[in-house]
This record gives sequence, C-alpha cells and structure tokens, in this order.
Amino acid sequence: MTKNSLISVISHEKKDENRGSVEFQVFCFTNKIRKLTSHLKLHKKDFSSQRGLRKILGKRQRLLVYLSKKNRVRYKELISQLNIRELKTR
Repeated sequence: MTKNSLISVISHEKKDENRGSVEFQVFCFTNKIRKLTSHLKLHKKDFSSQRGLRKILGKRQRLLVYLSKKNRVRYKELISQLNIRELKTR
C-alpha cells in the first residue's frame, strides 16, 4: 500500500464512531479494491476475485453517488484525499 496517508481521512481515535459514515465505508472499499487489484496483477485468471472486485466497485460507486447528491463539498474532499476519479455525469 502506497497510500498509508489515507488514514488521515478518518482518524484512528474516531474509527469506532465513524464506522457507519459514508467516508469510512468508501475508505474501506478503496483499500479492498487496491488489495484486490494488486492480487489480480499476479493471478490474472482468478475469476472469483474479479467478481468480488466488480461487486466492491459497484458498492463504492453507489455510495459516492449518494454522497455527491447529499453533500457535494464532502464528496469533492473525499475523492481528492483518496486519489480516486470523479464519477461520470450522465
């Protein structure tokens, strides 16, 4: 993991309090996505992991859509801190 500074988004002291927040969930999904991506670089034919990755990507996308509709400022801060791309607008 190259982005250990991501933990600054959600401080260690407040982890137990923030587990339900959208930011914390997106942070956890992003970590899982990065781990699965590095795993799939080594194991290209691991189709179960590919399916799991697609499911996690969908969950994270739905949470980001929700956050962008509810609070655009928090959404912009989160994607800049996690270094992920902005959602496509339709």
